[in-house]
Formats: sequence, structure tokens, C-alpha cells
Amino acid sequence: MGELFQARTVREAREILGAYASTGCRTERVPLLQALGRRLAKDVTAADPVPGFDRSTMDGFAVRARDTFGASDSLPAYLDVTGEVLMGREAAGHLGTGQAWRIPTGGMLPPGADAVVMVEHTEELDSRTIGVTRPVAPGDNVVRSGEDIAAGAKVLPAGHLLRPQDLGMLAAVGLAEVPVVARPRVGIISTGDEVVEPSCRPGPGQVRDINSYALYGQVAAAGAQPRIYGIVRDDFASLREKLRQVVGECDLVLLSGGSSVGTRDVAAQVLDSLGSPGVLFHGISIKPGKPTVGAVLDGKPVFGLPGHPVSAMVVCELLVLPLLKYGTYLDDPLEFPVRARLSRNMRSSAGREDYIRVRLYREKGEMVADPVLGKSGLISTMARANGLARIPGELEGVEAGDMVDVKLI
Repeated sequence: MGELFQARTVREAREILGAYASTGCRTERVPLLQALGRRLAKDVTAADPVPGFDRSTMDGFAVRARDTFGASDSLPAYLDVTGEVLMGREAAGHLGTGQAWRIPTGGMLPPGADAVVMVEHTEELDSRTIGVTRPVAPGDNVVRSGEDIAAGAKVLPAGHLLRPQDLGMLAAVGLAEVPVVARPRVGIISTGDEVVEPSCRPGPGQVRDINSYALYGQVAAAGAQPRIYGIVRDDFASLREKLRQVVGECDLVLLSGGSSVGTRDVAAQVLDSLGSPGVLFHGISIKPGKPTVGAVLDGKPVFGLPGHPVSAMVVCELLVLPLLKYGTYLDDPLEFPVRARLSRNMRSSAGREDYIRVRLYREKGEMVADPVLGKSGLISTMARANGLARIPGELEGVEAGDMVDVKLI
């Protein structure tokens, strides 16, 4: 078992877990409209070029560019209008020297044409003759076949998290169904003799189960499939039986409570008793969230999260959600995408990363991070925040006006 509170950094914890853990490799095919936010299971390549033909980007006239060279308002280039391109139709015929065809935006360029003159840069002398008042070069106002996506090109790589623009890309190459990684199944357990269901009225010394529901929301928002397995008492045999069941049914397990130093906390011992490699670390050098257990059972990540709601949610943000979204830990430059100016002094301890709940707002054209103060057991502080500001471990605090990196929550 990992030595108690031989605290690891977040980076070290990710490296240790990443060497063992997997959220599963089940794949499935889903309709394109159900693929948003899913991870591609394999590379997608284009069978055909996009667009499949040379097409106009303007309303105007398809021409041979050399027929317009030297054209100006005072000396137009006169061309014979000998055809018209219809939308959704193949251009029938051939454009010859000194000729022009009417063409709408998106229309197929007729053979022989290599550019389009915008209608604004022409004057019609009669129904069969135009004067071009501005020259065009080959390729002007035209999208060539395959200019967007070449035939055989890799469109998106395996592991890519699909965004709205990616659905458009996949539609462009003709995919009606998409191969994706199946949503990870995440089991959630709360532990503690003092924990009761939210529907219960707590007795003396009892608290309602907050963590199961907060973690459920985080997991669902990350695109995984959460399942709450209820509350388990601080009993070795009961917890071991429940964990064995959940590990067998899920790809990842979250166990909240039972990770502190109290003599009745048994989570780490239970995790270490269920298989190899078992507990990989017990403690990470952050605040809040230090008493976190990281384990792997049957190749599946299992996290013993602190019992305090804020601590559990912060650790989930840092160690669990990246695995659910990407299947691994990436150096994601957008993990903390906001730079904001801190509104007040905040103390910290050197050697420990601090994650401060903040409320972001804009003031005089810049982002401001206003700390939401309160202990890690107060869920209301998390509800009032919309970001987590990171104070690096080498600092002993930050002062009002300092810039901080912020993760949106």
C-alpha cells in the first residue's frame, strides 16, 4: 500500500495513475447527431474530396481569368454571355475564350473556367454581353475540388473529442454514423456512519449525502455514465463487498469519505486488499484535497476522495474528469484557460498547490477573480464559485492584483 501521506503532486499522481489506469476500450457506433462530446474510437479519413467539384464563392460570372487582364472602369473587358450554371446541376457545356457564364454562389464551375467575376464588377450591355471592370486571377472567388478536405486525408484522429464544428466536418465527408468510445461507467459510493440520504432528516451528528450528487453531476457533465451505489458504513467487510461489486460493474469508481487518518477509516485498507497493484498513493500535495487515495483494481481507476464536498469536487476536477473526457491524462493548455487578476491577498504554503474557489467577473475590460472564502466542508462556497484559481506550489501566497490561472467550473 502507498505510504500514508507521502503526498504526491498532481502531476506525479497523474503519471502514476496513467501508467496503470484505463477507463475501458469498449467502442460503439452512434448516429452523427448523437456523437457530440464523444471520443472518436478510430481515425476518420475522407473517401472523397470536399468539395467534390470546383465551385463559386460569389454570385457573378464564370470566366477565363486571362480574358479579364487589364480590365478597368474606363476600359472594360467585353465578354459574350453564352451559358448559365444552375444550382445543384452539373455544368453542361464548355466555356470558351471570350465567354462568360452566369453563376450563383455555390454553383459548379463550368469546364474551361478558372475564376469568377463578382456581379458588382460587371456592367451588362445587353442580355448576351457584359463588360468586366476589374480583372481576376486564376482561382479568384473559387473553391477548388478538395481544397477543404482532400480525398484520403485524415479528417479527425482517434481520441478526438467531438465538437459542433467536427459534426459538420464528419457530415461533409458523408458519415451518418460515427465510431466512438463507449461512455465510461462510473460507480459512486459514499461512506460513513454519519451519512444519510438527502430525503432523510438528519439526526444528531448526521449529515445528508452531498458528495454522491455533486460527483454524479460532474461525471455526467463530462459525458460519462454515473451510477450511485448508495451509502456504506465504516465497516471493512461491508465496504469490501460493495467495492468488489462496483469494480466488477464499472470502468471507474469514486469512493468519497474514509480517506482521512481516522482510526475508523478503512477505505485504503479495503482497496489494497482487493487486488494488484491496489493503492498507488495516499495523499496529494494540494489544498483542498490532500487525503486522496489513488488505486487501480483490475486495470480500473478507483479514487478514494475526501469526505468534505469541496475537497471531493476539486480532486474530481483534477484527477477524474480528464480521464473521463480523454481516456488518459493530457497536457491540456486549456485546462486553466482564463487569466484573471486576483481581488485580494491569499496566503498559501510553499510545496503545496492551492486551488481557490473564485467568482469571475469583468471589470474595466479585464477579468477579475474574487475568492469565495470558506472551509472545504461548505458546499455553498462551491455553489457560489464559477472557477478554481491555481496557486503554484513554489509560492507562499499571492497578493491582490497578481494574475492567476483559472479553471472554469
